[in-house]
Amino acid sequence: MIIGLTGQNAAGKGTIADYLAKKSFYYYSLSDVIREEAKALGVEINRDNLIKIGNELRENSGNHVLAERIIQKIEKSKHYVIDSIRNTAEVNLLKANGCILLNVEALPEKRFERIRQRNRENDPKTFEEFMALEDKENSNNKSGQQINLCQNLADHTIINNSTVEELYGNVGNLLIKISVRQERPSWDSYFMSIAKQVASRSNCMKRKVAAVVVKEKRIISTGYNGTPRGIKNCDEGGCKRCNSFAESGTKLDECLCSHAEENAIVQAAYHGISIKDAVLYLTFSPCLTCAKSIINSGIKEVIYNEKYPMADIVFKLFEEANIILRNFDLE
Repeated sequence: MIIGLTGQNAAGKGTIADYLAKKSFYYYSLSDVIREEAKALGVEINRDNLIKIGNELRENSGNHVLAERIIQKIEKSKHYVIDSIRNTAEVNLLKANGCILLNVEALPEKRFERIRQRNRENDPKTFEEFMALEDKENSNNKSGQQINLCQNLADHTIINNSTVEELYGNVGNLLIKISVRQERPSWDSYFMSIAKQVASRSNCMKRKVAAVVVKEKRIISTGYNGTPRGIKNCDEGGCKRCNSFAESGTKLDECLCSHAEENAIVQAAYHGISIKDAVLYLTFSPCLTCAKSIINSGIKEVIYNEKYPMADIVFKLFEEANIILRNFDLE
């Protein structure tokens, strides 16, 4: 879940961000991007300079630049709260990446009182100065701050004219309302993704292939292609056939590399694990030799990502042996 915060100065965005951080949300502020830029330029960090630098960044690199830099840091496995959203291009880009925009509002008098209580050096000292600064932040300049326009694009609005406890309660209720069931990969996608990762361990010079044996949705064995245990790795010159980049289907009797399926089956046997009625996930469909081993091992289903060039006879063999064989294309 990504929650973005917009709203006028001292409305309570920071308080909400702190609350969400305690709820395991990771915090980012678009203003931090501007602060990083100010430090790089050697410019004093104050409100006026930050506004100026933010406007210049948008003018030079696109109005969505601040949001773009934050999005690059986001991981799908975490919740985030993103503060200081002040331009509609930032809103649009964040929403395109799944952000829910929350507008935080409070009466001007309440907000000015909070400003006075925090008593920062560069804060406005009178209500008139406070409102004049607010007008400046409600610009229609495409590269400027457009807080009023951002508020109009909000998915939800929180009114914060009362206590912090009431604010927390309202945000908590909103979290329950907007929580949606997270997308999860299918079992096929899950296990095939793992197979792709297993393939990265292959030391074969010709092709990286992996096998994952699954029983009752639990991985019981894995294997990748390469030279046998204790033999020099293929990518270190262990297999002359692979290192000469022999034409596909030729000189197979000279190849020293064990196939991924073979290794997965052997590993299970080595550790005394039955693979009868298991499901085999493969990054490539099996060759004829491995197909015979798969049949004899008792595996009931084979799911492959890419078709091996010499596979037609394998399909007929599995059909006769009543083994389910299907393709799952992992994008």
